[in-house]
Amino acid sequence: MLTHTDLKKGTQFIFEDQPYEVLDSLHVKMAQRRPVVQTKIKNLINGSVQEKTFQQGDMFNEANLEKKEIKFLYSNRGEYWFCEPNNPSKRFSFTEDFFGSGAKFFKPNSLVTGMLFDEKIITVKSPIKVALKVKEAAPGVKGDRAQGGTKEAILETGAVIQVPLFIEEGDVIEINTELGEYVKRASE
Repeated sequence: MLTHTDLKKGTQFIFEDQPYEVLDSLHVKMAQRRPVVQTKIKNLINGSVQEKTFQQGDMFNEANLEKKEIKFLYSNRGEYWFCEPNNPSKRFSFTEDFFGSGAKFFKPNSLVTGMLFDEKIITVKSPIKVALKVKEAAPGVKGDRAQGGTKEAILETGAVIQVPLFIEEGDVIEINTELGEYVKRASE
């Protein structure tokens, strides 16, 4: 059992029969009042974020989340298809709104991590950094510095991001999937 003081950043717990993760936590003690913990928590099933204050005596169960490697197969019309790594016949899909913006960096036949709660996958996490090939990129004009030296590039997964002017079509670049930003040029 967790108490209100155990709710630190990164703690996963059960609240209102659903798994939550603490994004931010602040212990507040005011004169002549009980100490409280002000938190910002994220629902791990639907992704909603809310601010909540917990008081002395509040008790929570720890969330038993399991990690499972799954293989991303392909996406079609807003559905993303996955399978077990060793058994491609066991396929399952999720809709685009299940992932948010991170889905555009899923590369076909790549391994991602599925988080299980009560034997059901509640979220899928891609690696923080992935290497993707640039499919289309306009040529960089040396004198064009109005956008801070960046241009748009279309990646092999169809994602569109801003890259430096020296990046060309066919280059392999590293992307931070959480921020959706260019990190560096990667070697193949």
